[in-house]
Amino acid sequence: MNDETKTQKDLLRGGQFLVKETSAENVFTPEDFNEEQKMMRDSVREFVDREIWPRKEEFEKKNYELTEELMKKAAELGLLGVSVPEEYDGLGMGFVTTMLVVDHISGATGSFSTAFGAHTGIGTLPITLYGTEEQKQKYVPKLATGEWFGAYALTEPGAGSDANSGKTKAVLSDDGKYYSINGQKMWISNAGFCDLMIVFARIEDDKNITGFIVENDPENGISMGEEEKKLGIHSSSTRQVFFNETKVPVENMLSERGNGFKIAMNALNVGRIKLAGACLDAQRRVITSAVNYANDRVQFKTPIAKFGAIKSKIAEMATSAYVGESASYRAAKDIEDRINIRQEAGASHQEAELKGVEEYAIECSILKVAVSEDLQNCTDEGIQIYGGMGFSADAPMESAWRDARITRIYEGTNEINRMLCVGMLIKKAMKGHVDLLGPATKVADELTGIPSFETPDYSELFAEEKEMIAKLKKVFLMVAGSAVQKYGPQLEDHQQLLLASADILIEIYMAESAILRTEKNAKRFGEDSQKEQIAMAKLYLYHAVDTINSRAKEGIISFAEGDEQRMMLMGLKRFTKYQNHPNVVELRNTIAEKVISENKYPF
Repeated sequence: MNDETKTQKDLLRGGQFLVKETSAENVFTPEDFNEEQKMMRDSVREFVDREIWPRKEEFEKKNYELTEELMKKAAELGLLGVSVPEEYDGLGMGFVTTMLVVDHISGATGSFSTAFGAHTGIGTLPITLYGTEEQKQKYVPKLATGEWFGAYALTEPGAGSDANSGKTKAVLSDDGKYYSINGQKMWISNAGFCDLMIVFARIEDDKNITGFIVENDPENGISMGEEEKKLGIHSSSTRQVFFNETKVPVENMLSERGNGFKIAMNALNVGRIKLAGACLDAQRRVITSAVNYANDRVQFKTPIAKFGAIKSKIAEMATSAYVGESASYRAAKDIEDRINIRQEAGASHQEAELKGVEEYAIECSILKVAVSEDLQNCTDEGIQIYGGMGFSADAPMESAWRDARITRIYEGTNEINRMLCVGMLIKKAMKGHVDLLGPATKVADELTGIPSFETPDYSELFAEEKEMIAKLKKVFLMVAGSAVQKYGPQLEDHQQLLLASADILIEIYMAESAILRTEKNAKRFGEDSQKEQIAMAKLYLYHAVDTINSRAKEGIISFAEGDEQRMMLMGLKRFTKYQNHPNVVELRNTIAEKVISENKYPF
């Protein structure tokens, strides 16, 4: 089926990947980019290579002016307005194209990537998605063209993950014309050069916070702390912001009173998948730098790239990058299709984009966790390949490792996102959006039934791997279904069990995405052309099975006892059993030799 003709019937809802089979033909892959998308990708790469990469060292010297200067250059190319509708001076491009821009901007440096993401995402999106027409006409063109820069002021000293507990207050004036905002915000990206902030404050004793569009005017009671001293992203401006009787016109309230928490959460959904995108080219460039070094570095009269220990690292790094890319663009296209379906049904751009992203909030959280952790591991192995030189600030790996560390914290910590993705899935099941009960009941029946002893036919590509994915889905349904049955609404109090369940869910989505992408490309380009990609999909699944086995076992023995525990552990053994174990060393060597021979990340 052509990706452009997907209907609502063909498109799975968010979270349904767990209980419905997805055909490879219905998955969007990076090999499906159209000419316009390829041109956009190439122009971003050219911008990064020309303007940012040669000045990489300067970003380690807290050169905030450099970040601002390059943001203006990005604006001249239209990159700040990629996702902004054309009527507000943006380029009005689809969700996949905006992901593509965020992806390849990430190859620059963590400092610039953070500034770009904060401005184009949480600094601009709340107005385009929740603003009145007057607010959009007044502010969005300035943000889209880089005339103004945006920031997002949510976090407070006592309100981090618990965002709705902020103490910043907004008090309506006696004449009803403005609100006075008093309070303190911290960790505000772009604070040092922003012209506008999305600020969240509480009116009276409202249960939920409210959003406001606040122009950055020091004459209006706004002051800044010093630039924060940070582990990484050294040239990303990060400051505390203090509001002292800051007057905000009533017409600058964003959406309705008390709607701030909803705005914040929906902005973070977009931010989470974009953050996954913002880790992709960073990985590719780390891999390329590492393999360049491994090919040049000679020890024992041999380039270290020829040693099995180094090949293993290069193969695992490349595999993670390939899988993260596969899953990120799969979800991005699902979101874009859902947005298009809603718009065709008559929804406004605002409503369509909001609901489109919200539909796949589970996948957004999955991707944020998986890809940020893969980036951290990739940079860590990059240091290891460089050896002692990797620990030096004169080599590129040290700053890459430090910049990568923040990705596991912002847009909601990975722990919060793990618990969110399982919690959201259960809520969707309760609303009837995803049928978990039926499949979970079938799995429970299967546990007490007699297993089949027939030898399956695995002659087709990925036949065993796809069967394994189906079995891994049964593991999640077995563990999560039993946990929900046992604890009900109190399940959210059992955080370690939620974390274990989340890891199972994450590995299923990531492994399935790589297999579907590779299957689709093998069918259209031939298996020989996908030899290394087939190896990566199989290698990732092998690790996923191990992770799922370990996490499921931990979950089962934490809440089940006696016969129930024994039966579930037997089921786990059955559901994670390979008929034909892949030769992991051979898979790694196949992948590594391709990367090493091309002296770059080549996929």
